[in-house]
Amino acid sequence: MSRILITSALPYINGIKHLGNLAGSMLPADVWARFKRAQGHDVLYVCATDEHGTPAELAAAAAGQDVQTYCDEQHEVQKRAGEAFGLSFDVFGRSSRAPNRRLTQYFAAKLEENGLIEERVDRMVYSIDDARFLPDRYVEGTCPHCGHVGARGDQCDNCGRLLDPTDLIDPYSAISGSRNLEVRDTRHLYLLQTKLEQPIRDWIDSRQGWQPLAKSIALKHLDEGLIDRGVTRDLKWGVPVVGPDGGPRPGMEGKVFYVWFDAPIEYIGATEEWAEATGGDWRSWWRLDEGADDVRYVQFMGKDNVAFHTVSFPATIIGSGEPWKTVDQLKAFNWLNWYGDKFSTSQKRGVFMDQALELLPADYWRWFLTAYGPEHSDAAFTWEQFQSATNKDLADVLGNFVNRIVKFTESKFDGVVPDGGEPGLLEEKLAADMAAAVAEATDLFEAMEFRKAAAAVRAAWVLGNEYLQEAAPWTALKTDRDRAAVVVRTGLSLVALFARLSAPILPFTAPKIGETVGATDLSWPGAGEDLFAAVQAGDTVAAPAVLFAKIEDAQVAEWSERFGGAG
Repeated sequence: MSRILITSALPYINGIKHLGNLAGSMLPADVWARFKRAQGHDVLYVCATDEHGTPAELAAAAAGQDVQTYCDEQHEVQKRAGEAFGLSFDVFGRSSRAPNRRLTQYFAAKLEENGLIEERVDRMVYSIDDARFLPDRYVEGTCPHCGHVGARGDQCDNCGRLLDPTDLIDPYSAISGSRNLEVRDTRHLYLLQTKLEQPIRDWIDSRQGWQPLAKSIALKHLDEGLIDRGVTRDLKWGVPVVGPDGGPRPGMEGKVFYVWFDAPIEYIGATEEWAEATGGDWRSWWRLDEGADDVRYVQFMGKDNVAFHTVSFPATIIGSGEPWKTVDQLKAFNWLNWYGDKFSTSQKRGVFMDQALELLPADYWRWFLTAYGPEHSDAAFTWEQFQSATNKDLADVLGNFVNRIVKFTESKFDGVVPDGGEPGLLEEKLAADMAAAVAEATDLFEAMEFRKAAAAVRAAWVLGNEYLQEAAPWTALKTDRDRAAVVVRTGLSLVALFARLSAPILPFTAPKIGETVGATDLSWPGAGEDLFAAVQAGDTVAAPAVLFAKIEDAQVAEWSERFGGAG
């Protein structure tokens, strides 16, 4: 079995994440991690909160907290939300911890040693009353293009135009509201990406199996021409800039590294956090000269993060000149939209992870966001589609199958799996069809085609319902007890199989399904395996409580009123 390193884009620290964040990186990464673990692979699933940068400072100020306290609290909030959704991180680290700080400074030093870091003078807005330079988002004013009041120094949320702080009309400090601003010189470090354009292109060309979305975004940035990128900011909160010797850097006191420089390095930093907690060897996952040459590294992210992971982070890794592990496959997702508009953390638009769990258990959401998620195109979340998918897929197909066959066994065979009879042609056909369905699901999960994989799992559930309907044990029992016994044993074996097939997507419900027939094995079925051997005559069964309650129209109306959307 192979070693597989999985990372999903780091959720930003400023508040609980919405369903779009979940669907676009963390959930599919978890589903795939669970699938690969169930096959027996050695999986390390790494994630962390991304805690540095302007938004963290602004969010902390808005909350009336110092930024460290704010980040401490929000990390715990996000950690609990991830656990409640069944996200099986091996580590959920923090970019503000010591490993990331040390590694960020280390990579900066190696890049400078290799002639890839340069000091330059920039012109930036300085707030005299705040006695500090203002990063882009700390400057607000009127958009020169659409007249929107409250546009930020990097972008106008109203018209979407990218801005420079000096473009704004009547600019003011987002910290104090002061308009006592001026433009001053300030020194910053630049990563000379222009020198790395060909090595990055060669690296991208060497990657096999990347989906078109990820590769096209990467090549677009290369074809447009890379620019040298500022990797430091005038902020107090972040990884401090130091000199090549690790001491203070003259003229750059009080500056920190840009959040998009240090955040991807936290994948490595979080792995070091994992090693500190478990006694594991983090370097064997990341250093090719220390064992990582046998690691398969897969990243999951939304399409807006692709450029940073296919150009900027590789520039850091490749530019270091050291044998660090780079990503083998990158799975990018499109947007999950909210009734034709974007989910938004800052504007509190849509349903957020904590709110979702107030409405329904995690597996309802996990199924919908996997089976109907924004994989190859943007997808729209609507209450009506969520209701329809839940009721048809989970309640009518999966829940109904488990309930029917187990309750029938309870009522007609006293909850004991009956003996007698031999499988016939119908069972032979079912075995072939089910083996083909499992093989298809396996191939699709392996290919990270999540919507199609969920459809293949559902198709297996449908096969079970069709078999039960055709074999009709309730009819056979009237004239041929042995025939009914065969059908019951077969149906109960399917319950055990469906628990295994469902486990990557439905980790809370799958064990409950298995328990109804005394099956605890949730490993992924292997090729050639006897899929009907899990349940034997004499075993006892017990019907579950309702596995999936149907979503009623009244609930949809209530949620539409609370969160918005048609209803």
